[in-house]
Amino acid sequence: MDWVEQFDKQVADFLPDVKIAAAEPMAKHTSFRVGGPARRMAFPDQAEQLVLLTSFARECGVRSLVIGNGTNLLAPDEGLDRLVIVTGGLRRVEAGTAPDTIVAEAGATLAQTADFACKLGLTGLEFAHGIPGTVGGAVYMNAGAYGGEIGETVKGVSVLFPEEGIRFVPREEMDFSYRHSLLTDHPEAVVLHAVVQLSPGDPAAVRERMRELMEKRRAGQPLEYPSAGSTFKRPEGHYAGTLIQQCGLKGLTVGGAQVSEKHAGFIINRGGATCADVMELIREVQRRVLEETGVRLEPEVRILSENAS
Repeated sequence: MDWVEQFDKQVADFLPDVKIAAAEPMAKHTSFRVGGPARRMAFPDQAEQLVLLTSFARECGVRSLVIGNGTNLLAPDEGLDRLVIVTGGLRRVEAGTAPDTIVAEAGATLAQTADFACKLGLTGLEFAHGIPGTVGGAVYMNAGAYGGEIGETVKGVSVLFPEEGIRFVPREEMDFSYRHSLLTDHPEAVVLHAVVQLSPGDPAAVRERMRELMEKRRAGQPLEYPSAGSTFKRPEGHYAGTLIQQCGLKGLTVGGAQVSEKHAGFIINRGGATCADVMELIREVQRRVLEETGVRLEPEVRILSENAS
C-alpha cells in the first residue's frame, strides 16, 4: 500500500478536523517562492495534532518535515514525496509562569513574539522583530541579526524527539552556537514551544529600537523580492556579502535567480526562478569566491531533498 493511502485513512479516523492538502506546492509555503508539490501537507492548530501527525508518518514509513513560514528553505522543483507539516496554526504567545518570561509556540512569528514582549515591557527580543521566520525555525538554527541571537534569550525548549517523546531541553543542553543548535544535529526533532527569558525595559524604548532595526533592514536588504534571507553563513573573519561583492558578483543571474544588486549576501527570485536556478547560482558563487579569495562559503539556507532534510 502506498504510504498516502494509509496516512489518509489514519487522519480520517483520528484527526478528521485537521486540514490536509494533496500535491500542495512548496512554492506557496517558502519565502523563496520555489518548490514543487508535497504529496501531503498538514495544517494542525494544536500541538497534540502535530505529535500525532509525526507518529502517523513514522507508522506509514515516510519522513515528515515540519516547517514554519519556510523562510530559510529551498525546496526541490520535483517536489517532496513526504508529509510536510506547517506550524502556522500553533501561534500562541503568553506570559510565562517565571518572572520576565514568555512562552511561544513553534508557529508564532518572531515579530509577533517581539511585539508581545514589548507590550509586557520586556527587552531582549528587539533584534528578532524583523526576522521573518517563526520561533520553531529560529530556535532550530539559532537565528540572529544585528548582534543578537535567539539562543541568548531561550530558557528552554519543549522538543518532540521521535524515539523518546517530548522533553523539555534547558538552554545549557541546547548547544547553541552560530546558526547551530542541538536540533540541527537531530533534524528529526520538532520544536513545540520555547520559553524565552527577557529583562524589564521601557516599552517606548523597546518599540523605538524595533522600528530603527526594521528601517535598517528595509534600507539594506532586498525585501521587495522573494528570498531566504542571507544565503550563506558568515565565514570566520569575513562577511559573505562583502566577499561576494568584492568578486564582482552582484547582479550575477542564472535563470530567474540573481545575486541581489542591493545586498550581495542575498540570492533573490527575480521572477520564475527554479530550485535548479538557485542551486546553480549558489555553486557558481561558491566557486568564484573560493577561487578568488580562498574562502569557502557554506549555505545558510536549508536545502531540502528526498535524500536529506
